[in-house]
Amino acid sequence: MRDGDEDVGKSEERELGSRMAVLLAHLLKWQYQPARRGAGWRATIRVQRKALAAHLASVPSLKAMLRDPAWWIRIWADAVAKAIDETGLVAFPDECPWTLDSILDPTWLPD
Repeated sequence: MRDGDEDVGKSEERELGSRMAVLLAHLLKWQYQPARRGAGWRATIRVQRKALAAHLASVPSLKAMLRDPAWWIRIWADAVAKAIDETGLVAFPDECPWTLDSILDPTWLPD
């Protein structure tokens, strides 16, 4: 792989991670702040899911990242940090409690 290809690959990985962290943070907010649920959060969840699906379809090699436990640890930590910053809450799980299928399911929301 040439240097330019590696840069593109890293950029694609960063985008996948960033979108997943935003999605997970909003799912956490949805679950832990039910009184604040609204159209904005639902829209962000929907947009991130669609963008993730499109990104994975256009760069299928990124699916391997989704099976990497070390990647999930980093992304979960980013998501929790975002949720803490946005909610002021600190009692979030140490590990992601949801399956990948649930996270990406366009109809699923945590209770």
